[in-house]
Amino acid sequence: MPDDKGRPEGRGRLTYRQTGVDVNLAEMAVARLADHVRGTARPGVLSAGGGFGNRFELNPTGWRQPVFVSGTDGVGTKLKIAFALDKHDTIGLDCVAMSADDVAAAGAEPLFFLDYVAVGKLNAGRLESIVSGVASGCRQAGCALIGGETAEMPGMYPENEYDLVGFCVGSAEKDRLWGRDRVRAGQVLVGLASSGLHSNGYSLVRGIVERSGLRLGKYVDEFGRTLGEELLEPTRIYARTLQAVAGDFKVAAAAHITGGGLVRNLPRIMPAGLRACCLKGSWDRPPVFEYLAHLGGVDEDECFRTWNMGLGMVLVADRDDADGLVGRLRELGEKAWVVGEVVTAEGTDERLSLVEGCGL
Repeated sequence: MPDDKGRPEGRGRLTYRQTGVDVNLAEMAVARLADHVRGTARPGVLSAGGGFGNRFELNPTGWRQPVFVSGTDGVGTKLKIAFALDKHDTIGLDCVAMSADDVAAAGAEPLFFLDYVAVGKLNAGRLESIVSGVASGCRQAGCALIGGETAEMPGMYPENEYDLVGFCVGSAEKDRLWGRDRVRAGQVLVGLASSGLHSNGYSLVRGIVERSGLRLGKYVDEFGRTLGEELLEPTRIYARTLQAVAGDFKVAAAAHITGGGLVRNLPRIMPAGLRACCLKGSWDRPPVFEYLAHLGGVDEDECFRTWNMGLGMVLVADRDDADGLVGRLRELGEKAWVVGEVVTAEGTDERLSLVEGCGL
């Protein structure tokens, strides 16, 4: 029977902590993140963390007609590899890359970033590792980490698992935005090398590893390290590189090669009537793709529909600029190649062809 307060008879008072959420621990954990946040500061940051809304000032004297560009994404099931290896210091960088490079692919400069971490049970050390990776990614992208949210959600996630999502805002001059409206037949495709799988296609990767029975700790000669270390290789962040070439070369558009690989992402920047003709043998593929394809019996078409296959970003540029652009990208530390061209679609709706030769 309930007592006069409506509580079931014989039961004591219930606290938030008893249900699995420790607010005091959360406050102490967040306090440990302050140095990581401060390390990403850049001009424009007015407040970072602690308030109900974090503030960033866009200096109006530095822009003629600014346009905000935003992006949000997560890390997907690459998190499962981090859980299995109990290694969490790079997964935050992956999260920044997914959103900041989307913003950069529009020709915009990433300005600030916010993260969201949802956990089954808060672990202060693990949270700090995650956010240290986020901060590292922000420094690479040139954007400030100005805030975020950590949610302890027992019952939604197992105690040792979490989800990680990010949100990035950038800005560009309106007349300098890249996009499909600037793409023309005769332009060339310039590919920038990926660092490997990046953060996409990991459901297929995990399926291959599980079926093969391989352990993540297995040393693989082709990689020069363990399988798990290869699978956790951080996503390459191109934002600063794209900003460095934007003013000197006639870049029309850029495709960030994420989920769906070249097959799904290159067509997104092709206007009606035009097609991206991509020469498959024109760039280097990291060994992880052939290794996984052979291990899992995955055909090449499926690989190209799932993984980036060695290209993390593809730019569309004027043919006259191609050699200079590739040279500049290499000076900036990128591996880059002319990997195809834009052609007329010739009466078909197909906006991408992956061929052995495009007549370049």
